[in-house]
Amino acid sequence: MTSTMTYEEILQKIKSLEIQGAKNVAIKGVEAFGIKMKETSDIKLLEKYANEIISTRPTEPGLRNGIDFCLNNIGKMDDPASKAINHFMENNEKIAEIGSKKIRDGMIVFTHCHSSTVKSVLLKAKEEGKNFEVYNTETRPKFQGRITATDLAKAGIKVTHMVDSAGRSMIRKADLFLFGCDAISSEGFLINKIGTESLAAAAQEAGIPSYSCTDSWKFNPETILGHDEEIEQRNTNEVWENPPENITIYNPAFEITRPDIFTGIISELGVYKAETLVLEMQKHYPYLFKK
Repeated sequence: MTSTMTYEEILQKIKSLEIQGAKNVAIKGVEAFGIKMKETSDIKLLEKYANEIISTRPTEPGLRNGIDFCLNNIGKMDDPASKAINHFMENNEKIAEIGSKKIRDGMIVFTHCHSSTVKSVLLKAKEEGKNFEVYNTETRPKFQGRITATDLAKAGIKVTHMVDSAGRSMIRKADLFLFGCDAISSEGFLINKIGTESLAAAAQEAGIPSYSCTDSWKFNPETILGHDEEIEQRNTNEVWENPPENITIYNPAFEITRPDIFTGIISELGVYKAETLVLEMQKHYPYLFKK
């Protein structure tokens, strides 16, 4: 595993959102940790670097689980960082294969923000020769949705791009809602980009199937013990750099989406209801539950 960026450059790009999507954040974070693993075998020092990487994006269990995998396998396997990165890459392909089966000719697929996993599903469906179009939100204040729109358009997929506040009315015209995931709790709650829950509720009202597309390593094992996933609060300057006096800016990056308002989760393990997926993860990844 080699990186074209330094450790410091990767951390800066994750923190500034130049590296987008929970899967990509996890891969690049593990890549940064791999750089330090080659520099030192001092566990205390590596734990310090691990905490430094994790702190760049608090609401990212995929990143934490990838780093923990590396720490727990030091001395047990060659290059655990490459093994963790391969896990994310291979599972992304599996999710794309499974998720693309949900897309049929003539569909309008709605998506929110930028999810590299959702993008992989859509590109796989296009590769299979399916003719469909995508509605997507711009996702203020950092406009991550523009990344999705640009990448899909380059692939020849018709995209209708809209302001976030138009999402509820436009999702009623769609046939399918696919969104990403940044964290999964033991109760089956999902944490994803702010705005996801209202769109999932609108899809449910309209009878439109809605699925989160995600790697199972987004599971937060600490929620088993009653801990809540931290919701990252972004810099208020992203919303309004110099607001008038007495105005407080609220800028959460994510929100919780209840399992009863979306259809299911498409993961590398298959398509399941959120609660059932947690049980499947216990079978396939028991080490995630030994925290």
